[in-house]
Amino acid sequence: SEKIHVPPVGPADLPLSLLELGCSGRFELITHPVPGQPLPPQSTLPHGLPPTSLNLETEVEKQFLRDPAWLPIHDTDFVFQKFLKLAQRKVDVDSLLSCSPSALPSGLSVVRDPTTGMLLDFTEVLLENTGLSAKNSLSLQRQPGPPSESLRGSNTNYPFLPGGMEELSLDEIRKKSELEEEIDFEKDLLKVPPGFKVGMDFTSKEIKIAKPEVNLMSLLSEVEDSADLQREEEEKDEEQKKEKASNVLRTNSLEDLGIKVIQLDKIQSPEEKKKWAIPVDITSPCDDFYKRIPNPAFKWPFELDVFQKQAILRLEAHDSVFVAAHTSAGKTVVAEYAIALSQKHMTRTIYTSPIKALSNQKFRDFKTTFKDVGLLTGDVQLSPESACLIMTTEILRSMLYNGSEVIRDLEWVIFDEVHYINDAERGVVWEEVLIMLPDHVSIILLSATVPNALEFSEWIGRIKKKHIYVISTMKRPVPLEHHLYTGNSTKTQKEMFLLVDAAGNFLTKGYGFTVLCSRRCQEGDRSVWLALLHFLSQRQQTPVVAFTFSRARCDDNARSLESMDLTTSVEKAEIHSFFQKSLSRLRGGDRQLPQILLMRDLLKRGVAVHHSGILPILKEVIEMLFSRGLVKVLFATETFAMGVNMPARTVVFDSIRKHDGTGFRNLLPGEYIQMAGRAGRRGLDATGTVIILCKAGVHEMADLHAMMMGKPTILQSQFRLTYTMILNLLRVEALRVTDMMKRSFSESHRNAQEHEKRISQLRQTLSSLPPLDPEGQLSDLLPYYHTVAELRVTNESLQKAIVESVNGLKALSVGRVLVVNNKQHLNALGVILQVSSDAVNRTFTALIICEKGNEEGKGEPDAASPHLYNTALFIPEGPCSHTVQKLKLQDISAITVKTLKVIPDRIIDNYNKRQQPRFRHEPPGQAISTATQELLRLAEANPGGLATLDPVNDLQLKSVDVVEGSMRLRLLQDSLKSFTCIHSPTFAEQFARVKERMSVQEELDRLLFLVSDQSLTLLPEYHQRIKVLQSLQYIDSGGAVQLKGRVACQISSHELLLTELLFENVMSPLAPEESAALLSCLVFTQKTQVEPHLTSTLKESIERVLSVARRIGELQRECGIPQTAEEFVGQFKFGLTEVVYCWARGMPFAEIALLTDIQEGTVVRCIQRLDEVLKEVRQAARIVGDSVLGSKMERASLAIRRDIVFTASLYTH
Repeated sequence: SEKIHVPPVGPADLPLSLLELGCSGRFELITHPVPGQPLPPQSTLPHGLPPTSLNLETEVEKQFLRDPAWLPIHDTDFVFQKFLKLAQRKVDVDSLLSCSPSALPSGLSVVRDPTTGMLLDFTEVLLENTGLSAKNSLSLQRQPGPPSESLRGSNTNYPFLPGGMEELSLDEIRKKSELEEEIDFEKDLLKVPPGFKVGMDFTSKEIKIAKPEVNLMSLLSEVEDSADLQREEEEKDEEQKKEKASNVLRTNSLEDLGIKVIQLDKIQSPEEKKKWAIPVDITSPCDDFYKRIPNPAFKWPFELDVFQKQAILRLEAHDSVFVAAHTSAGKTVVAEYAIALSQKHMTRTIYTSPIKALSNQKFRDFKTTFKDVGLLTGDVQLSPESACLIMTTEILRSMLYNGSEVIRDLEWVIFDEVHYINDAERGVVWEEVLIMLPDHVSIILLSATVPNALEFSEWIGRIKKKHIYVISTMKRPVPLEHHLYTGNSTKTQKEMFLLVDAAGNFLTKGYGFTVLCSRRCQEGDRSVWLALLHFLSQRQQTPVVAFTFSRARCDDNARSLESMDLTTSVEKAEIHSFFQKSLSRLRGGDRQLPQILLMRDLLKRGVAVHHSGILPILKEVIEMLFSRGLVKVLFATETFAMGVNMPARTVVFDSIRKHDGTGFRNLLPGEYIQMAGRAGRRGLDATGTVIILCKAGVHEMADLHAMMMGKPTILQSQFRLTYTMILNLLRVEALRVTDMMKRSFSESHRNAQEHEKRISQLRQTLSSLPPLDPEGQLSDLLPYYHTVAELRVTNESLQKAIVESVNGLKALSVGRVLVVNNKQHLNALGVILQVSSDAVNRTFTALIICEKGNEEGKGEPDAASPHLYNTALFIPEGPCSHTVQKLKLQDISAITVKTLKVIPDRIIDNYNKRQQPRFRHEPPGQAISTATQELLRLAEANPGGLATLDPVNDLQLKSVDVVEGSMRLRLLQDSLKSFTCIHSPTFAEQFARVKERMSVQEELDRLLFLVSDQSLTLLPEYHQRIKVLQSLQYIDSGGAVQLKGRVACQISSHELLLTELLFENVMSPLAPEESAALLSCLVFTQKTQVEPHLTSTLKESIERVLSVARRIGELQRECGIPQTAEEFVGQFKFGLTEVVYCWARGMPFAEIALLTDIQEGTVVRCIQRLDEVLKEVRQAARIVGDSVLGSKMERASLAIRRDIVFTASLYTH
């Protein structure tokens, strides 16, 4: 085609052009083109406009032919060299050395005209914290990591700084030390503040120079505080000062300042004692709720309860709350409001629950309410970018340790079912998460009613340094009535006996009736159920949840109801269509599993079974049908009550005893309440009915009362050290394991701040006491004091041993003569009248002789303890009087060999009578005066001291401690006589001074010990575990984490065994299916009777695993961990190896179920958890660089992820 001919520019062509301004989409008309340039640039962007249509050829060429990353340049063969010439590529050795560019140290900042806002200039500003990254800093200022790691984080990342930890980064420490060097508190001080005429004089000697113990930060804060308070005063004083300036003495101002600071301390101290947990009063109605929150983030179709309104007011103020209420009281409202708030604030919320089933359910509930909801559990990850994430606590823990980016945007973390912290196995995870959460995250804790909610919240408040508002309500929206049911004789079939009424009163009358009726009937299990269910369905009391504490009994009970049909034909059709639709996702073979067929028949008749042995998909079908009211009778185990929020009209207890892994016991009140609380649906039933079956006779009334009326279990710390936790914290220099231990709930009694304050007070007291410099006769005063102190301690421990022994108590019986020493008496004789029965703080009521006039103990004896070297008995100087007192153990300094005949009741009655004012002056009764005379006679006969009972020879206490103690006591008593200081005339006052000083010192030492790490209960175990990790080379001697340790960090349970298996290549000879089968020992926990048939390689591998486990077990034992090697090896059970092996090789589920006696549901659960283990091993293999093992794990994972085991949950669709 010919060229288009464009005429030259003529006068008609206007010199116009368009200029695009930046990327804003705005254009400007240019009318004066620059001469010499035919057309001006079309954009202010430096590179012109972006290309509109890309040329594919050049793209491909650029990417595949010219991109050095794509082709190996360093190949040597001939063809390749030729190609290089053709492509004109240079060999570039430097390209092999990659180095990430360092962060820009500065950025550009705009200078604007302050009036018009026009751009005037750009200036360069230095940036702070540019070097911070997830690999070296805990700060939220650090750069975000790569997007691929934003969700789960990476195990080389640092976590974000946990809230409430005042850890400093290395830079800050460095900065502080530089500052400290610059400030010298003695010389070159600036004296006159700018703008002031008069400054301070620092020569005054009264006020001490700041001691090095004083923390700079605390000094600063004190100065700031005082400055705030004084600012107003200063403004007032300013004019006066100007007048007086000439005659102000320079020292005055300093003293004023000193005085003011002291006053400040007085002002602050009441606040410092503030409680972190604040109970919220929910009795008063919350009237101004709608005024205070005119447009709430979320509205409900019903009026909220007071406790919900109070909680929402706290959430609006961005405070943390702990809500303890019964199951159906509506705690979810609080969670929903928090999610709505975070959506309004464009932040994120994490909702954690202890159980996967509960997570799935909540996901469905919240998804319908909020749309923008994601789910993260071990095997499922749905829309992780959502504003509200639902996850199990373990995943949140690993996100925190791995510094996930999600934490930055986090506003709330909601912990549901917090009472799960009592779980021995997993409770520690909750504590770790609570300790590791950063400061900007607020916490919402939802729990069943617990007695110590305040104490628990106080702990969280203290470690996070923020207030926790505690809202607990005992009110049930639907009150419960508890009944007993015995019926299978025709007479009692129609009767239930009310035991606890809706108002919560225990009726003993109902119990009596039950006992009468139950005498007549003793029949089979089955008829009881039939009779009861007939009775309940006639009275319209369905749906019923029947709690049974064994899976076998659940199944048997359900099967025994063959003759029973509780559904109408309409309901049958609905059940059938729902069942078919739900199972349509299963493969044909899986739909014919015996369990599914059996359950289908039961469900049609309105009966179902729910326990861990049921297939997960069936469980979900049953839950959904139950919540629609189509399942009339559900036989369930305790797990149903734990999470699944499915209320019924009636709850029946098959029995009140359960097996808890160690033995049979009665239900605890907490468990009973949790299960019974499933009765009564809000808005549907007036009261919920709870029925306890009495099949083998009626339960003891005391047991029933304890269970129904008792307090629920208190929250207790299950904190323990795990290797993963230790390694995760050792990875990060700034976090120490001891900090984690100090903050655990088990150490919550340590109140470090209080102790610190007390320590500084004691230090001040010590420095104000006069110094000790005993000389001359008094030169051995200090050793004397220490001897006396040791004597006292030895004596007390001996006394304790005596009282705790049988013979000792026989000796300390009525009529025994004692030597008494306390505030009032000094080596006075007394005689025992009564011994209290309380074994813990045993007291002895005794008659003691004393001076006339000192009955009440007016005369204070010397603070010195002369009685310790002086055994001379007290003999009254004037007339002898007496007193009757309750003595504690420490008041009795010796048990003599003498006894007296006394009449205790008469003595005590007479003495008590004479204590009343009107009988004050009566002479003492016959019994008293005889006893007093006897004691006086004894004292006068043996002024040097009475013979005492020797604990070893007389009382026959032969334990090592007692024998050593009494020998030591004799030695100490003898040595006291040789001290010279006791003969000094000023001995008493000098000794008092020593005593005062030493008691302060001792308390100080005790507190310093309590604040130090040495007093942690778990510290010895921590050192033992560190020893184990060092000898296995997970960490080096300096505590730095090695490669093995990095691998173990990835693994959540049984980390030592798995890491050792990895490094010993136990899995390299195995096929993918076999390695999956082998690893099943880590997730399978039950016993099985069936002996698995295995391939020879698998048998060998099992032997290797056991030997590795034995080695670790023995090593732990050597390092002092109390678990025996047998116990350690016993955790790993290989009962499912064959099942998993066959499953991975593609055998259908129906055949697998026949290989073992383990129930289908348990098998499925195990294989699902196995998949999580395989994922972890795959990650670990990647760290080690073992790509073969990684791909093998991936293949194993694919082999087991199929069919019924990995059918997606119904809740997530």
